[in-house]
Amino acid sequence: MQNFDEVPKDVLFELPKDLPAPLDDGACNHLIGLMLPSVNLASTGGKTINLSQISGWLVIYCYPMTGKPGRVIPNGWIQIPGAAGCTLQSCSFRDRYSELKALNCQIFGISTQTIEDQLEASERLHLPFELLSDAAFQFAEALRLPMFEVEGMRLLKRVTFIVKNGKIVKYFYPVFPPDKNIDDVLSWLREV
Repeated sequence: MQNFDEVPKDVLFELPKDLPAPLDDGACNHLIGLMLPSVNLASTGGKTINLSQISGWLVIYCYPMTGKPGRVIPNGWIQIPGAAGCTLQSCSFRDRYSELKALNCQIFGISTQTIEDQLEASERLHLPFELLSDAAFQFAEALRLPMFEVEGMRLLKRVTFIVKNGKIVKYFYPVFPPDKNIDDVLSWLREV
C-alpha cells in the first residue's frame, strides 16, 4: 500500500504517460435500453436519490474510487487498466458542468465508496454535482455493471452512461483516458 499523501500531485491531476488502457471485454453490451433500477442511493447532498425517478437527461459516470489524503492506495493502482484517473474524470465533469447544464442534463458520479469518502472528495474537488454511494452494490448488481477487486475492495470499472427518462440510451466503456470522457459525452449529446 502507498500513502495517498506520498503520491506525487501530478499523478492525481495528470495521467501518467504509460497508463495502461483498459480493453473492451463486452461487459456493458447489455446496457442499452435498460431502465435504471429503483434503488435509493446516499448522496453527497445529504439525501437519498433514486435515479430511476428522475425525468429528462442524466449523465451517470461510474468510477472505481477517489483517493483520500492520509489514506493508503492499493499497490500497483496505476498499473491496473482503467483504475487511475478518478480525480481527473471528476474534475473534467466539474470544469464542463455548465455545458452539461446548458444541454438540460443532470450529472451524478457513482462509486462503491462510502458516502463519507465521497463527501470528502466532493468538498475537496469543489464538485457542483452530487456523488452517490453504492456501497451495498444494489445499483451495480441490478445493472450487472463490470467490477474488479483489489486488496479486498470490490470496485466499479469505469463506465459512463447517458439516460433519458430512466432508460439507458448510450454508454461509454471502456472509458479511456478518463479526463477525455467529458468530450465524448458532450459530443454525443450535441448530436442528439
